[in-house]
Amino acid sequence: MSNLVTPEIAAPRDFLTFTIATESYGIDILTVREIRGWTAENPLPNCPTHVRGVINLRGEVVPIYDLRLRLGAPATPPTPNHVVIITASSAGMYGLLVDSVSDILTLQPQDLQPVPQTCGGSDYAFLAALATRDERMVSIIDPDCLIGNPAPSQELAA
Repeated sequence: MSNLVTPEIAAPRDFLTFTIATESYGIDILTVREIRGWTAENPLPNCPTHVRGVINLRGEVVPIYDLRLRLGAPATPPTPNHVVIITASSAGMYGLLVDSVSDILTLQPQDLQPVPQTCGGSDYAFLAALATRDERMVSIIDPDCLIGNPAPSQELAA
C-alpha cells in the first residue's frame, strides 16, 4: 500500500490533475516542474515502447513518456493541443505526455483510498491511490514507480 493512504500523513496535499482519454489522473504538485505544450521529441533506439524519445530542456536532456502507452492504451498521436508535464522525482527529470491538464485538486488524507488488489500487480504499481471528487474518480500516480516498471501488455508481449 502506498504511503499516500497512511494515517501518519495528516496535512492536505495538492495534486495536478490531467486527462488521458476520458480518465482523470493526478500527480503530486511538488513533483511538477513545469507544464509545456507539445514539441517534437528526438527518438532513441531500443527504448521501451512508452518512451517517445528525448527533448532538450534548457540544456538538459529529458525523456518523454507517453502515458497512454504506459497505461496499456494505443499511442498518443500528439497535436499542438497536447501537454507535457515536466516532473522531477527520485527517478530524475522526465516529461509525461498527456491529453490535457485539468486543475489542482487539494485532497485530505481521508480522501485517498488504496488501489484495490485486483487492480494492483506489478504492471500498475505506479497507481498510489484513488480519490473521488464531485462524481469524478482520480487515479493518483506515484512518479517514482511510474518510470521503473514496464508498460502493461506491450512490454510483456515483446
